[in-house]
Amino acid sequence: QVQLVESGGGLVQAGGSLRLSCAASGRTFSSYAMGWLRQVPGKEREFVAAISWNGGSTFYADSVKGRFTISRDNAKNTVYLQMNSLKPKDTAVYYCARESRPFRRVEGSTNTDYNYWGQGTQVTVSS
Repeated sequence: QVQLVESGGGLVQAGGSLRLSCAASGRTFSSYAMGWLRQVPGKEREFVAAISWNGGSTFYADSVKGRFTISRDNAKNTVYLQMNSLKPKDTAVYYCARESRPFRRVEGSTNTDYNYWGQGTQVTVSS
């Protein structure tokens, strides 16, 4: 069973930064791509960023490209999302997720490619 636990959310002013962390349980963490997705009430969950199983490739939604950076530390079973130049429209609950199949490419990743999710962490950006 895979468990994902996010942390690092909070309230920040526009232009500020936050770093989200996601700690994963299980021995297969390093075999799967990981992603971050976000959701606001009344809207579908939106893909944000993904990183390949070995950290060698990343993929971002256009809305966050150049501002967010995803990374992972397989020795710590942890994936991160560094968020800079935050905007009010980035306000959402952010979820960490694990890909449904091992060693899968992340290019073109969408929110339907994941089958394990964390409980989410709230990010609020004030104007």
